[in-house]
Amino acid sequence: GRLLCPTELDWSNPMVKVGIRDRSEGYTVTDLSFPAFVYEKYIANPDNLEEGIFKGKILVQAYKAVFTSPSAKDVEGDGDGADRVFSAIKVKKHVAQIIQMDKVTPRSIAYITCQVRFALSSITSWQSVDGDFDYVQFWKAVVDFFERAPG
Repeated sequence: GRLLCPTELDWSNPMVKVGIRDRSEGYTVTDLSFPAFVYEKYIANPDNLEEGIFKGKILVQAYKAVFTSPSAKDVEGDGDGADRVFSAIKVKKHVAQIIQMDKVTPRSIAYITCQVRFALSSITSWQSVDGDFDYVQFWKAVVDFFERAPG
């Protein structure tokens, strides 16, 4: 729960845990707040909420696992470009290479942020809305963080 807790709430306070669980006013978890897992060391600086954002360890690890881990696709080198050979050892390309993604993008960060949030949640199958939390709006909020000019 701590990693999903909005950073403006203090997860160590038992009242916060009860408030979130009961969906009490002032404790509703929505797509409007960034959860702790997006922050470096899972802590937001209340004086500068942009400091360390999208540098949370679990988020970075998930990003690397999805986009830069070798592809699990079983290919026999049939010309589709999924295999490469280095020193006579066949090496699979990772997803970023396969889709020719040469830089981290706001949309790829938003995608992984949604995937991590889903994985940390208690829901058992994908839904675009989980209680008061709307994944589509959350994805848009992450993209907007990077693409909209401050102010």
